[in-house]
Amino acid sequence: MLITHDTRCALDTVVDLVNSAPDEDSADRLPDVAALRAFVRDHTISDVGKLSEHDLAAVRRVRGRFAEVFAATDGPAAAGLINELVAAAGTTPRLTDHDGYDWHVHYFAPGASVADHLAADCGMALAFIVVAGEQERLRRCEAPDCRHAFVDLSRNRSRRYCDSRTCGNRLHVAAYRARRKEAAAG
Repeated sequence: MLITHDTRCALDTVVDLVNSAPDEDSADRLPDVAALRAFVRDHTISDVGKLSEHDLAAVRRVRGRFAEVFAATDGPAAAGLINELVAAAGTTPRLTDHDGYDWHVHYFAPGASVADHLAADCGMALAFIVVAGEQERLRRCEAPDCRHAFVDLSRNRSRRYCDSRTCGNRLHVAAYRARRKEAAAG
């Protein structure tokens, strides 16, 4: 599956956005406008003006919709959600070569809000996954205490954890210790 640099950046951004939502074990990682500004900076999101509480609320709504895409049980359900996100963003594809990057496509309209920017660019990146028949690559971590979203870009679609060094390793160590304990008891 060929994924261009800008699509990969958009996939990384949407995963980080979805994983910024609060859950039973963690607080919202976008608690205020300053955190949203840091998110925009850390993900090198271009063409974003001054941010406000309105932008924060809109980004949180888009984040919730993207979480629904990762929870979709099949391609048609994911496609419907993505279509709604992209349409609401007023998608306006255009070629650009800014900031030292080669030609790539931006899907958001010039002057779009940060929420529309994310909905358009990240929505289209997810659309490419669905169009390729690879919707099952949009996953949640199988670690019972995690459930973070990720895009499985492994060649054989076998990735089970958001991060093999943390979630995967922690579960493998726990299983190893349980086997050793069982062997010692038996």
